[in-house]
Amino acid sequence: MLKINTALVLIDVQVGFDDPVWGERNNPDAEQHIGELLTHWRRAGRPVIHVQHLSTLADSPLRPDRSGNAFKPEALPLPDEALFQKSVNSAFIGTDLQGYLKRQRVTGIVLVGLTTDHCVSTTARMGANLGFAVTVVEDAVATFERSFRGKHYPAGLIHETALASLAVEFAEVVAAAELLL
Repeated sequence: MLKINTALVLIDVQVGFDDPVWGERNNPDAEQHIGELLTHWRRAGRPVIHVQHLSTLADSPLRPDRSGNAFKPEALPLPDEALFQKSVNSAFIGTDLQGYLKRQRVTGIVLVGLTTDHCVSTTARMGANLGFAVTVVEDAVATFERSFRGKHYPAGLIHETALASLAVEFAEVVAAAELLL
């Protein structure tokens, strides 16, 4: 059971990730689970933190001047919820996320969002290294297929490999249903 001082951190749940430029994606139900967790966290009065990626890449759908930079409807921040904007993978780099968590006496973070192997993984690793108890919700994160050295890697494999590399050392990996009890 999570402690009351555990924050839900929504990472890059943005419209731009619906752009076909990313390729095939796994876990089409991620946003539904994110919405359920967000509702649950709000009802419990637990801290909610939103992270928004402001891409500096010329062709990115996540650039601040593009409509893809907007939050998805399932993850819209409320006015009283913390929002951190970043331009790199980790939600801790170039933001005051660590300071905010310390000031709020948050000791644990539950990560949901996009993408499993980039911003979620990087934030999980750094959060663990900074001393936070990190949980990654396996069915409330998603990623895309990749190609490397002429070989194709399906999104599901990338997702599972990223979770496997986080499990135990950096984060507890759980299903959304485990947190909705």
